Amino acid sequence: MDIEQKQAELIEYFVKQAEIHKGLSLGNLIVEATSHSSLFGFSEILSVPNVVQLQGTEHSVYLDLLRLFAHGTWSDYKSNSGRLPPLVPDQVLKLKQLSVLTLAETDKVLPYDNLMQELDVSNVRELEDFLINDCMYAGIVRGKLDQLRRCFEVQFAAGRDLRPEQLGGMIQTLETWLNTSDNLLHSIQEKIKWADTMSELDKKHRKEVEDKVDDIKKSLTHKADNDFRGHEEILYSESGGVMEYEERIRPKRRRPPFRE
Repeated sequence: MDIEQKQAELIEYFVKQAEIHKGLSLGNLIVEATSHSSLFGFSEILSVPNVVQLQGTEHSVYLDLLRLFAHGTWSDYKSNSGRLPPLVPDQVLKLKQLSVLTLAETDKVLPYDNLMQELDVSNVRELEDFLINDCMYAGIVRGKLDQLRRCFEVQFAAGRDLRPEQLGGMIQTLETWLNTSDNLLHSIQEKIKWADTMSELDKKHRKEVEDKVDDIKKSLTHKADNDFRGHEEILYSESGGVMEYEERIRPKRRRPPFRE
């Protein structure tokens, strides 16, 4: 099962569970979702009415926790840990994985020093083990560890949930892409139309040339037949005239006189 299908199934499961849980029970469900090793998207759970209704209640910290995992980083948690529930080890790992995805959104070359500071990692060996075992093997990023340059070159990174302030920019990007695609499609259609027209003209010209060649062949064949028949008539006429002439001028043979 690929990571996208697994994500979809997990999201569907937790959304259905969130629809039937409330209060502390829903808070425990949020802890379970944010601890799950294969779940990295939370916006659908955030939109469930029961989850939204946690706002302003005694359990609103779980809503804040879910928002943190949807849009925040490990640094955000450290800055607000006093107002959030303590994290279990699986949640700490998940939030650090999500932090790498956030960094990869804006920069495809991540210096080791920045990563170690962002993730609270003390040495390069620990950082590389984390990137290999907990990020690349998990399928959320692909890239190259460059020990000489002390950086991680990102080749692929899974996308995170969009933050509300990102929606406007995303819509603008999609509209620009759509307009560019429409213009490109129109240009391609015009070129196809031009190519079809040229193809028809070429076929018409080729047909005209072939017809002319056929007419010339027929004309030459007809002329050759006429010349041949005229030559035969001349030969026959000349031959007949010679024979008649020879017959007219040939002397009659005289019979020798009869002798007794």
